[in-house]
Amino acid sequence: MARKQEQEDASEEVTEVAPGILRLQLPIDFTGLGHVNCYALEDERGFALVDPGMPGPASWQSLMGRLAAAEVPLPRVHTIVVTHSHPDHFGAASMLAKETGAQVVAHDRFRTLFDPRELDDGDLDDADPDLDEFLGRLDLPRPSPWGGEPLGPPPERLAEMRSRGAEMLQWMLPPRPSTRVRDLERISLGRREWVGLDTPGHTDDHLCLYDEEHGVLLCGDQVLPSITPHVSGMVDASVQRFIDSLDRLDGLDGVQLALPAHGHPMSDLHGRVKEIKAHHEQRLAELRAYSEELGWASVTDLSHKLFRPRSWGGMAEDETYAHLEHLRMKRQARVREEAGVLLYKV
Repeated sequence: MARKQEQEDASEEVTEVAPGILRLQLPIDFTGLGHVNCYALEDERGFALVDPGMPGPASWQSLMGRLAAAEVPLPRVHTIVVTHSHPDHFGAASMLAKETGAQVVAHDRFRTLFDPRELDDGDLDDADPDLDEFLGRLDLPRPSPWGGEPLGPPPERLAEMRSRGAEMLQWMLPPRPSTRVRDLERISLGRREWVGLDTPGHTDDHLCLYDEEHGVLLCGDQVLPSITPHVSGMVDASVQRFIDSLDRLDGLDGVQLALPAHGHPMSDLHGRVKEIKAHHEQRLAELRAYSEELGWASVTDLSHKLFRPRSWGGMAEDETYAHLEHLRMKRQARVREEAGVLLYKV
């Protein structure tokens, strides 16, 4: 089976995808993806970078190599844009801001599960946490709300995180946004004026930026060219919010180029939105059919019907749970609990 665009390995080639916008592909090995697109927007002050990739020294070296190939001197990076709170998007932002003094731009609700700092009257505490505090805030592994396997890294990954100590904290400390963009707020970057679009669903804090004059949309993970973005049933994300955000982007006039965080640029945003919505309608129809077959069933059992064995696990169960909860909220599914496990019947 041919790999999806988003699974392709990162190319070292730097391409200009629109006037003054460079695409830099950074290698990642994260939930089956092969790369994340970091976009460099040039203006008279230097460059703004959008989604600078994963945390860690290997990803940092790749970023430095791509910036050198693009002839983007590190001191000329003045702004870092983070589209949402997943580590393949915000991971290198904190270190990059520290090295360059760049401003960090994110959604007004940007907040990560990895953030060890507390909100106090709207400000983040500057105190440096120790590793035990950091891992304690993650509360890993976490029980799933549907009673499946605990969520979080496997034991060997947690052991690795503990063994790396201070280095782990250095790379995983989330960025502190200096500019938080509210819905429909405008921001000037790369000689373009962008309007911020609140597009929750994949995460609560997903931000798209739209250049109305030139028809360019920075769409993060909201619309991807050949896979459907993961939709969680937790953390204020939901199928309905995701679909509402798709509808919002579908209603934009004049989009000529959509720049996703994974995969290649898209010229037919509206066609791709319709395909993603159709995928979710198919998922719901499949759940109805499998529920008819199984009767009362757990999220895990239903996820094994929806997904191939190689995809079984926490993410498949989470997405199944999201769709079941979508149906329950529409009064099209019932739920009951037995021995700490949620059972659904559609």
